Amino acid sequence: MAKDEKLESPQRDAAQKENLWSSILNDVQNHGNTKLPSCKQILVLGDNESGKTTMVAKLQGVEDPKKGWGLEYAYIDVRDDYRDDNTRLSVWVLDGDAGHNELLKFALNSETFPHTLVVLTVTMTSPWGILDQLRHWASVLADHVDKLKLDVDLRQSRRQYLVKTWQDYIEPGDELDPASPMKRSSRNLGDGDFDGELYDDGPLPEGTLTSNLGLDIVVVVTKTDYIQNLEKEHDYRDEHLDFMQQHIRRFCLQYGAALFYTSAKEDKNCDLLYKYLTHRIYGFPFRTPALVVEKDAVFIPAGWDNMKKISILFENMHTCKPDDYYTDIIAQPVTRKTVSRETELLAEDEQGFLTRQQQILLAGGGLAPAGLRPGESPIRTPTLTKGSTRSPAAAGIQSSPKKLDGSKVVSTPGGEGVLANFFNSLLHKKTGASPGSPASLTGSPKPVADGTPDKATMRSDAAAELDRLARSRKPTGDGGIDFNASDC
Repeated sequence: MAKDEKLESPQRDAAQKENLWSSILNDVQNHGNTKLPSCKQILVLGDNESGKTTMVAKLQGVEDPKKGWGLEYAYIDVRDDYRDDNTRLSVWVLDGDAGHNELLKFALNSETFPHTLVVLTVTMTSPWGILDQLRHWASVLADHVDKLKLDVDLRQSRRQYLVKTWQDYIEPGDELDPASPMKRSSRNLGDGDFDGELYDDGPLPEGTLTSNLGLDIVVVVTKTDYIQNLEKEHDYRDEHLDFMQQHIRRFCLQYGAALFYTSAKEDKNCDLLYKYLTHRIYGFPFRTPALVVEKDAVFIPAGWDNMKKISILFENMHTCKPDDYYTDIIAQPVTRKTVSRETELLAEDEQGFLTRQQQILLAGGGLAPAGLRPGESPIRTPTLTKGSTRSPAAAGIQSSPKKLDGSKVVSTPGGEGVLANFFNSLLHKKTGASPGSPASLTGSPKPVADGTPDKATMRSDAAAELDRLARSRKPTGDGGIDFNASDC
């Protein structure tokens, strides 16, 4: 028996060595995979115009972002210099329209649930809607997750992973201090392959992870450069900004989310956001502590915050209280938008326009000029027929004023003006006119011895003049009277 045992001993040793090598290979195969996983993804949610497309373009390193519609897909090239490996991080961006919420099933389902990080975006250009938007999208996300057919153990393990991440957070630099009471490193907190083991480090801080969805969440406040406009145009002060920040941080505590204030215009926190996302998703080292000094570049990592730290902001609030309703303090300004409508101009009928202008001219002149035909414009000079010598006075156009004796001006329409001028000349002629004077030419009466004109002579001369004028008038075809030039 002893001899047989000695013969079996080498075989037993060989079998043990083979089992040892097999166990080593299995361990390397299971735990030594250095390749970056390609199943990871980011889901971006937020209202329209909240900066989702610009933020993704910054993460991609693209200068000219292209905005899509519905459920957009993009990817980010991730490079690990330490492992000399690279992969593509999928990015899904959901449109802010509520009608597209059903498209979430294509981005977040039972297979992608453990590999998804959610980014909730709000914008500083409309600070009065930040809290309502965060609550709305968190509700949409929670309702969608409840509809998924997730394994109970899977969802519970993801919830425990978030609790462990929060409890195991260490401020960068503390893990290098041997005297630090916390000896666990935070470098591997981003490893998504959590085995479900939960370290019981005591209860979570007040208000932390009260709504644990089992998903990594990062809240991003975009366009923080607009804070300057809020201060100038809407009289925002530091207490208003602190009031907003404390409400946002309390929301982040509730869902176990990190917080970023970013500005693509001024390139604030954009690179830091990329590093933090790759840290949470792929476990890359991350050494940046919380940033709370600059009001437009705040960074709160998941696991760092608590109500005690948030209460520091309360000291700067003088005209408001931390528990005041959000929109009572950060109210939307009342702006009256002037609706600019182009006045529609309708072209008036040409004949109607001319008729109306004629009526206006007639109304302004009192009566229609004599001799005006129906439909004829009062400003148009009548056309003379062939052979007609009609004067402006006979055509119904008012004669120009004539001076008599340098003192009186007589202006009468028609041929009556000539008669009036004639009689006026008779009445105003002075006695003793010379033979070549106008008085002798017009047949003015001769004075008698006492210097007074003879009445009989005046009557005979006037009758002769009237007969001469009557003979000299010629009727025209249009009813007017034409005078010879000698009559005037």
